Amino acid sequence: MIIEPRMRGFICLTAHPVGCEQSVKNQIEYVKSKGAIDGAKKVLVIGASTGFGLASRISSAFGSDAATIGVFFEKPPMAGKTASPGWYNSAAFEKEAHKAGLYAKSINGDAFSNEVKRETLDLIKADLGQVDLVIYSLASPVRTNPNTGVTHRSVLKPIGATFSNKTVDFHTGKVSEVSIEPCAGDDIENTIAVMGGEDWAMWIDALKAENLLAPGATTVAYSYIGPSVTEAVYRKGTIGRAKDHLEATAFTISDSLADINGKAYVSVNKALVTQASSAIPVIPLYISLLYKIMKAEGIHEGCIEQIQRLYQQRLFTGGEVPVDEKGRIRIDDWEMREDVQAQVAELWAQATTENLEEIGDLEGYRKDFYNLFGFDLAGVDYKAEADEMVQVESIA
Repeated sequence: MIIEPRMRGFICLTAHPVGCEQSVKNQIEYVKSKGAIDGAKKVLVIGASTGFGLASRISSAFGSDAATIGVFFEKPPMAGKTASPGWYNSAAFEKEAHKAGLYAKSINGDAFSNEVKRETLDLIKADLGQVDLVIYSLASPVRTNPNTGVTHRSVLKPIGATFSNKTVDFHTGKVSEVSIEPCAGDDIENTIAVMGGEDWAMWIDALKAENLLAPGATTVAYSYIGPSVTEAVYRKGTIGRAKDHLEATAFTISDSLADINGKAYVSVNKALVTQASSAIPVIPLYISLLYKIMKAEGIHEGCIEQIQRLYQQRLFTGGEVPVDEKGRIRIDDWEMREDVQAQVAELWAQATTENLEEIGDLEGYRKDFYNLFGFDLAGVDYKAEADEMVQVESIA
């Protein structure tokens, strides 16, 4: 069928299989162009189908010739109805990995559940024996704790006071004022339960209990800090509390891995266009201004550039992993440069509906958004019929 983007609010309801495949191939080519990385050889990626998780899987496989197992929760296709983009990404990744002679298998299900953890442990045991790198890159608004049965829902809210600032509807380019009411009740606890470090620790405990972590194994989770303009709603809001918990969990996990000389890190990454960030007020305006500046400075990165640099220049240099005063890897270093942030603040004060196309990179934001779903990629004929019924080889 002919597949076109169909929007509802900040979500695209369709995904293009050929476009997603092209996006994955582009990322693979980028990693290969940057040379071999002396990294991990057996890798588990939890949250492997989009964004930083997909970039991690690609960087491991095509940078270090690693065998990879990817865990994700994606919607398969039905006749006449496309799959979610992460499904098509994963199908394309496996296809390319197998073509390159690399081991790649995937598990589709709720990574928070004991059942998916069990299935993953059994697969590692049967096929790889142990893993030496575990990437934790889950992004979900809801989590059911498998031990208590309680379902927690995260919220993006400030703490203590209403937050008001500018935002932009990236579809129309309209800049407006947005206000977000402060959190109440159990909002903080629920957000920590979903987006904090509890599930990451559960995964590592489960792997270690069955001797599935190789000596010296590393695990990395991803976080974000961001600028002062977003901190009231982000880093100092409910999500910030969850990120604090995630970052504290890295130390707990490192302590638990000391006997196998293992280590846990949190990598603080750059602001990027994702399905989640597109729905967060204020963030699209910030990113469109940031992109304009970073592209002009020649320091702009997408997910694959970020993770390739994380692997090659931080994690796998053969020396000590450089961290900040809170033990975090900072791969957001270019975004948070003083000169970059000063320019963002200056443009932020000026930004209006009338001038945003000129002073920001709204077009780049839109393109990245559509790319997430396999649309607007060079080299893809979107007028041609596409087969929506693509399967992930190891799941089919």
